[in-house]
Amino acid sequence: MNLILFGPPAAGKGTQAKRLVDERGMVQLSTGDMLRAAIASGSPLGERVKGIMERGELVSDAIVIALIEERLPETEAAGGAIFDGFPRTVAQAEALDSMLAGRNAKIDVVIRLRVNEHELLERISRRFAEQGRADDNPDAYAVRLKAYNDQTAPLLPYYAAQDKLVEVDGMGTVEAVAAEIDHALGPPPVAAAVG
Repeated sequence: MNLILFGPPAAGKGTQAKRLVDERGMVQLSTGDMLRAAIASGSPLGERVKGIMERGELVSDAIVIALIEERLPETEAAGGAIFDGFPRTVAQAEALDSMLAGRNAKIDVVIRLRVNEHELLERISRRFAEQGRADDNPDAYAVRLKAYNDQTAPLLPYYAAQDKLVEVDGMGTVEAVAAEIDHALGPPPVAAAVG
């Protein structure tokens, strides 16, 4: 099963993705993690990525898609992927669909964690005041939230038209959100009996 997890920063995507990795054995494909790993590897592709990022430029769709394609055999062996941070545009979604189709695979479900942005911003502001985490700066968070909404908005109708979009209330407890996601995904595959 291949799953895309959409949700703004601080909506709990990372928590839910980690749980799915632990409970279902899926592989999380985070584009940020993959870009950092490519740079750390020192591979030719990593050197290209490093140069692009050092110049402050955006890494092209072609490079991100190449990084994802490199990981697909691993996700297939594990029984599925959680795409996190990708796709961000309709062009990327179309490229992902095409790449998966070439491997007789597809995106099965797109989970969107719906949140109350005002409450989320208040939560971030409280956390910033209490813990002083730099990534919780309310002003910076508002910019990240707007970028997320601008990028993701066109993707929702794209996946809704394919009847793959499932809306989950992201404001519930971790357990309540997990239960809604599990309901959308159905029961986990049963491991083959060893005999």
